[in-house]
Amino acid sequence: MSPHVSVTVIALKTLTLLLGGLITFLAYRAYRRTRAQSLGALAVGFGVITLGAFLAGAGNLIFSLALEQSLLLESGLTAGGFIVIVYSLYATE
Repeated sequence: MSPHVSVTVIALKTLTLLLGGLITFLAYRAYRRTRAQSLGALAVGFGVITLGAFLAGAGNLIFSLALEQSLLLESGLTAGGFIVIVYSLYATE
């Protein structure tokens, strides 16, 4: 991977981590305020997606995982996070 691409990936993964962390925090804060199970699930879903993006970037750039392995890890966690988010949208109190 060229140095320019690595820097761009690091910048985008950092932005994803910051924004995903903020969304997760805000959803968790709303859950604590309301104790609505759906908001708790929403926070978990966004947290899993954010974790997937972080681990994929760290795995590839820091731990030298193959690009395919990092992509598989990120895709699996993203899909799992979206499953939890879909559940949160259908959850009833």
